[in-house]
Amino acid sequence: MIKYHQDLESSNSNEEKHIWKRLLTTPEGHIFETGLVMALLFITVLGFGYLRFPEKTHVFIGMSATNILFGRAAGISFGYSFELGIVLVIITNILIETILVLIFYPLFVFSWRSILVIRPLRRIIKRTSIVAEAHQDTIRRYGTIGLFMFVWSPFWMTGPMVGCAIGYLLGLSPWKNLTIVLSGTCLAIVGWAILLREIHDRIAKFSPYASIILVIIIILIVSGIYALRYLRHKY
Repeated sequence: MIKYHQDLESSNSNEEKHIWKRLLTTPEGHIFETGLVMALLFITVLGFGYLRFPEKTHVFIGMSATNILFGRAAGISFGYSFELGIVLVIITNILIETILVLIFYPLFVFSWRSILVIRPLRRIIKRTSIVAEAHQDTIRRYGTIGLFMFVWSPFWMTGPMVGCAIGYLLGLSPWKNLTIVLSGTCLAIVGWAILLREIHDRIAKFSPYASIILVIIIILIVSGIYALRYLRHKY
């Protein structure tokens, strides 16, 4: 009996390795590998930076985490609240969102095709699929310009990850899809960075803590939206 279970586990392990090997030969697999390499390089740079400039690196780690958890507006505001320059804020947030897209897009495609199911990401992918399907007909009318505007626009549940899912559902090739989505993402980040830089400069005149307060307000708003969406789907 023990040997049977060991043989079964070994068979499942070999099958998973075979699936991954096959997936990595696809265009989506190459995109996934690119995303992982960029993520590894980014983490490595942060690691070396932490050894030399721990305080400054804490800010970049905090900005990265804030962007991932609460969106680009919160991430950009976090950077400004710790006195990072606009160029560093823009480059870092573009890098973060690019890595997220390059990793998420292939996983979404593999999940949609029922080739690979990753349990921790199942809820995120399912939610993204629902939003993408709800918007694809509207965006289809305007083609690539519609997808670009969807990614660029600042409204809730728009953005690069939902955008690349919509691009896939519209039948765009992987690289064309990512070119449109990442172009819209870069332009959106630049726009947010310029707008929030002006806001931070203005409110800083009233209090030295105003920038931090703005970050907290943005996080609370996003958290509230998360909570409302969770309650709506639950009940």
